Amino acid sequence: MPYDYDAGVIGLGPAGMAVSVMASNMGLRVLAVEHRALGGECMNVGCIPSKSLLQMAHVRHTFTRASEFALSNVAKLPDPIDPFQTLGRHIRFINERKTTKMFEKVDVKLGKGSASFVNPHMISVGDRRYTAKRFFICTGTQPAVPPIPGLDSVDYLTNETLFQLESIPESLLIIGGGFIGCEMAQAFSRLGSRVTILHLDPHLLPHSDWDAGKMLEDVFTKEGIAVYNGRGIRHAAHEGNAIVLQTDHNETFRGERLLVAAGRQHDLSNLNLEDAGVEYSEGGIRVDSRLRTTHRSIYAPGDCNGAFLFSHAAMHQGMIALMNAIVPWPIRFDYAKYVVPRTVFTDPPVAHVGWLERELKESDVPYEVHEEKYEDYGAAIAEGLAIGSVRAYVSKAGRIYGVRIIGHGACEMINEWALAIQNKMRLSRIMFLQHSFPSMSFLTKRVSERWMMKRMENPFLQSMVRWLY
Repeated sequence: MPYDYDAGVIGLGPAGMAVSVMASNMGLRVLAVEHRALGGECMNVGCIPSKSLLQMAHVRHTFTRASEFALSNVAKLPDPIDPFQTLGRHIRFINERKTTKMFEKVDVKLGKGSASFVNPHMISVGDRRYTAKRFFICTGTQPAVPPIPGLDSVDYLTNETLFQLESIPESLLIIGGGFIGCEMAQAFSRLGSRVTILHLDPHLLPHSDWDAGKMLEDVFTKEGIAVYNGRGIRHAAHEGNAIVLQTDHNETFRGERLLVAAGRQHDLSNLNLEDAGVEYSEGGIRVDSRLRTTHRSIYAPGDCNGAFLFSHAAMHQGMIALMNAIVPWPIRFDYAKYVVPRTVFTDPPVAHVGWLERELKESDVPYEVHEEKYEDYGAAIAEGLAIGSVRAYVSKAGRIYGVRIIGHGACEMINEWALAIQNKMRLSRIMFLQHSFPSMSFLTKRVSERWMMKRMENPFLQSMVRWLY
């Protein structure tokens, strides 16, 4: 049966972009359907605008501290830019000048409606139908809204609406202390808001170890951000111009605006997956190790399968799914075999890869902790960046189980550790790699040297050294 296209891609977020651009550059005929905007949530209302806002907040914070330190007798510098106007210009430039060019070889159906399966090889978009040999579902997730009494009557924000604000609110309440909640708390605080975080879990960053959340909370407290962990919200309401939240600790909090950052959820209702033979649940679309759904010609990379809710994981899975659709048996790429680094882009940033310490303890895995603190490194002290540490969880033989970095450069440094874990490299390989000095990544080398020095405490090895020397 002839098909209109070789590959049909539903959703043009990170996973869909990876599939579409790679497949079209390989010479395949590609149809891509996106009912909202190119780049999906990440480009338009997620990681890209949030990082832009964080950078603007960082610049303002830096100048404010400088004026307070060196120009205490001079009025503070006025804000030279409107952050949301600047943000809008950046996103438009990226979409119009950069992103659009990537799809020159792709037949993009943008804003024509949502795709819905008619059968495993056919979808309908608006009043048109299209067929493809294989389909790739890349629809992502959307903000989860907890069932808080009264919340539906409150004009709350999510990441989908946050960047549409016209001005920085005087005060901001945030429900949730995960990645989005922490990043936006610091950004809005540094841009002038009085920020309060109300968080259900016992510490910030619940998907990290407790010490990472505690260190970030200490930074937030010094910057004037109020953090209340272990708080459930009993009720939400409007009172005059304020939004009012009542907690299960009999506390009342008021703010001009409310951001709900309480996780993600799937909405697959429009896809009509039943007629495609694709199984799914509240946790996402069911896939095998190759990212293939319960119908062999349909793949589901990215957030929609619920495995890893990160943009870089979605991009990677898009590549893996396409490769698995192309390569002959028995070559297969198992997406779960590739490590997923994760970073919270606060100041300082927090990054992890591999096992968390609590996971090692729960699994009774013997491990050692080797840590280097920024406050013990001359370059970090000289640059005023002496907050945080590089901590590695390893075996006695140097196998790397996991790494946690808090501090300047963590978002870049974590990738070296990810490469080492993925390729089963031991700490000795890192120790013998020369690291540029005095970069922050030199702390990575110091961790490996600390592990080696621990080995050299063995009396037998010390006697061998003396004999050989």
